[in-house]
Amino acid sequence: MSSEAEADLVFKALADNRRREILDLLRSRPRTTGELCRHFGDSLDRCTVMQHMGVLEKAGLIIVVREGRKRWNYLNAAPIREIYDRWISPYAEEAVLRLSRLKKELERK
Repeated sequence: MSSEAEADLVFKALADNRRREILDLLRSRPRTTGELCRHFGDSLDRCTVMQHMGVLEKAGLIIVVREGRKRWNYLNAAPIREIYDRWISPYAEEAVLRLSRLKKELERK
């Protein structure tokens, strides 16, 4: 799969607020699928949580490790970092340079 296709999967996975919420939960520690399902309570059924997890796994944003009957889900932040390096960092750097120039100009006046 090309890096552009991989980036598309990451962007699509991050587009949904429930998937971002799952990633936020996994940021603090790995969680079982059951824990994630309980977090959403009645707002999402287990099948829907599993579908969201499948999208995250396909995008490489989570790593799943099975231990007996438990399925442990780990955050993999590497694809997010790649998005940051490719799409955010270059634009942020330019914005900081512009603000720095503006500050210097205002201070001179």
